[in-house]
Amino acid sequence: MVLRPEGLSAADYEALPEEVCRRIEVIDGAIVVNAAPRRPHQRAARRLANALEEVCGRRFAVDTDVDLRLRDVPLLNRRPDIVVYDGMLPDDAVLRPQHCLLVVEIMSPGSITTDQTDKPAEYAASEIPYFWRIESAEMDEKKLTVFRYRLDPTTRTYAVAGVDTGTLLVTDPFDLSVDLADLT
Repeated sequence: MVLRPEGLSAADYEALPEEVCRRIEVIDGAIVVNAAPRRPHQRAARRLANALEEVCGRRFAVDTDVDLRLRDVPLLNRRPDIVVYDGMLPDDAVLRPQHCLLVVEIMSPGSITTDQTDKPAEYAASEIPYFWRIESAEMDEKKLTVFRYRLDPTTRTYAVAGVDTGTLLVTDPFDLSVDLADLT
């Protein structure tokens, strides 16, 4: 694919085949190819998404690895590991920040800077109320830590809301208790 100097547009992206979109993110119109996540990453995302879906009810939808359009020009399109969003959003509607309550990223060795710095800044600037990042211990990928953040609307940055090891225990924005070992 040959890109124009202004990069990929929203219309260009929407014209791409779904199998291409599943492996890319678009940052300021530039295509970034993402490696397929490893099985433990996928397992943790699926299990946490299932737990979130149980506590969210019909008010919110929970999906994994879906397009989130943060900006149209220049195009900024991310694919969070998990997103909790307005359950009334039609399936054919573009998912945008104003629909989202929570975005979760599971950090991989190749996504440290992106997951610790870039994505939280983009999600906060887009005013998504909650962001969680899941990291595994260097020597033991079964030991997970969840870093939880809540948006400070005055600065449009995230403030630490909690750090969980062993058990993820949340009361805001919903009640959730998950043994983190069960995600692995």
